[in-house]
Amino acid sequence: MKITTEHLQAVLGGSHILKGVSIEVSDKDFVGVIGPNGSGKSTLLKCIYRVLSPQGGAVYLDGKALQSYKPKESAKKMAVVAQHNYYNFDFSVQDVVLMGRAPHKKAMERDNADDYRIVRESLDQVNMGDFAQRSFSTLSGGEQQRVILARALAQQTECLVLDEPTNHLDIKYQLQLMDIVRSLQLTVISAVHDLNIAAMYCDKLFVLQNGQITAFGPPRQVLTREFIRRVYEVDAKLYTDPETGRLHILYESAGCGQLKIGGGSI
Repeated sequence: MKITTEHLQAVLGGSHILKGVSIEVSDKDFVGVIGPNGSGKSTLLKCIYRVLSPQGGAVYLDGKALQSYKPKESAKKMAVVAQHNYYNFDFSVQDVVLMGRAPHKKAMERDNADDYRIVRESLDQVNMGDFAQRSFSTLSGGEQQRVILARALAQQTECLVLDEPTNHLDIKYQLQLMDIVRSLQLTVISAVHDLNIAAMYCDKLFVLQNGQITAFGPPRQVLTREFIRRVYEVDAKLYTDPETGRLHILYESAGCGQLKIGGGSI
């Protein structure tokens, strides 16, 4: 599925957050939206997944204006995994994932055998199949977030929107979640806080700064020492792992020497 925004404008609390943001995400691309805190990343994604209504511009799904879709129609095309907030649902894991079937159900329609099959398959995809009858509130943060991903998968959409879903997770769970998403071969647009995660998983990056797109391209093209200094106001060194070919970013601190963020080590 293709996602396009054209000249999006968003004003929140009297502040002009998005100032004419235009992006294009092609079918099965894994696209990251990066930028410093307050740059508008989450606001952009909330406009895409209909939590916020932009004051100007438009969002298109496969060339059709988002506002022309009924909410259930767009929910069949696009699922969301938002920031982890340690939910306290008094439901079983299976019941939480069944919520993802709602866009496919008529009012008061009961869950059927196909719904339960899809739930089982979705839990298996995130390696949580053995947890179906567990209480959701008893799970760890990483386990809960995988269940929320399974709920999104149960919607059976062509696209996933990830609104900084790993921000509060340990590095183990960050990598697990992103590995799973990467393996799905869906169209993915994700706000990413960690530049090493962005470099590892994203095909392309959009850079938001002060509510505007200031750069776009593959991670190796966008993530340069000069860029990191200009946008994030820190010095960094970049190197390519000779064994894996992966790009790594090491941040420099005047008081502490080099600090690698996102790779799980200091």
